[in-house]
Amino acid sequence: MLERLFQLQANGTTVRTEIVAGLTTFLTMAYIVFVNPDVLAAAGMPRDAVFVATCLAAALGTAIMGLYANYPVAMAPAMGLNAYFAFTVVQGMGYTWQTALGAVFISGCLFVLLSLFKVREWIVNAIPTSLKYSISAGIGLFLAIIGLKNAGLVVAHPATLLTLGNIHAPGPLLAAAGFVLIAALEYRKVPGAIIIAILAVTGTSVVLGLTEFRGVMAPPPSLAPTFLQLDVAGAVHAGLLSVVLTFFMVELFDASGTLIGVCHRAGLLDASGRLPRLKKALLADSVAIVAGAGLGTSSTTAYVESAAGTAAGGRTGLTAVVVALLFLGCIVFAPLAATVPAFATAPALCYVAILMSRGLAEIDWDDLTEATPAVVTAITIPFTFSIAHGIAFGFISYVAIKLLAGRMRDVSATVALIAIAFVAKFALL
Repeated sequence: MLERLFQLQANGTTVRTEIVAGLTTFLTMAYIVFVNPDVLAAAGMPRDAVFVATCLAAALGTAIMGLYANYPVAMAPAMGLNAYFAFTVVQGMGYTWQTALGAVFISGCLFVLLSLFKVREWIVNAIPTSLKYSISAGIGLFLAIIGLKNAGLVVAHPATLLTLGNIHAPGPLLAAAGFVLIAALEYRKVPGAIIIAILAVTGTSVVLGLTEFRGVMAPPPSLAPTFLQLDVAGAVHAGLLSVVLTFFMVELFDASGTLIGVCHRAGLLDASGRLPRLKKALLADSVAIVAGAGLGTSSTTAYVESAAGTAAGGRTGLTAVVVALLFLGCIVFAPLAATVPAFATAPALCYVAILMSRGLAEIDWDDLTEATPAVVTAITIPFTFSIAHGIAFGFISYVAIKLLAGRMRDVSATVALIAIAFVAKFALL
């Protein structure tokens, strides 16, 4: 049955490998079930209900991605968009969280329509090959920033923006040890190296008293306070066009960029650098946004942490299904999932960053009109802390450099229109 559903042999993988990959992906992104409720609580949303909504939205979206699109990509409420939801739309603009959920729902419906009519597929396939490689590398560097931050190895600094953290603290030291352990085990081709390191760091943290063992099971909270509480009519009446467009643009390029980056690392792009079954993947992403809004959480999207699972060998939707089941289990086993500290998953993110940076090696460095926009994309993704912004600067610089270099014949009409749209977006900020 699993072979029929996921074509395991054709993708060069096994059930065991896919399960290990699913566990790895889950452990690197399980933090969202605790972070998302904290962020949305700032918008006045009930924390316990949001916790359940986060688990269910992640499980549902990831299951659809695995079963329908057969991609090893996990989904969950997006970091960044949840902050925009809580601090800009609700606190800054003064709208209710119910109205904000309505705006998320509308953006999701637009995505469904665009996916059905292959508009999103058309946009993704129009991305130049050099930018696709650089998006993959940029996401890797983005993961590195997140990993170093979670490890405590990099902290904010008022003068230099970033600086070295307290390397005498146990958290950063354990994270560094975990990173070395992953690299050594991977070199020795030990199966499940990433998850072994995560569990080893977590176990050591519990033994040293750095992390509290929070138990195994607890009764799930009620979803009722957020379930179907979205106010679509209010969002339309309030004229939240700019809010809907912001959700729309960020979701479009964050999800597309993540799919490209993760699938490139997994070797799933075809000979033309395109994603197979892209329409199904984009539909899965779109439906997840709509479902998440109904459950009571901000926009759901594909997660860059899925690259940790592909690094562990995940190649099919079975990896995603394993992640979905684990998110469902989080509802009951929340205390157990909460035991894994951020500095235990940080080494996995940093190791995956190394693997994904290989995308830069595939760029034509002899052609500066291709290499320059690629590097711009790869650098701005981590340093703006936004995949969408990195892609925007990549498109704009790609068209501008080609134009001034007299190479506009290399630029398709689609790429030019996307670049103009990004310029207009930044002009209206």
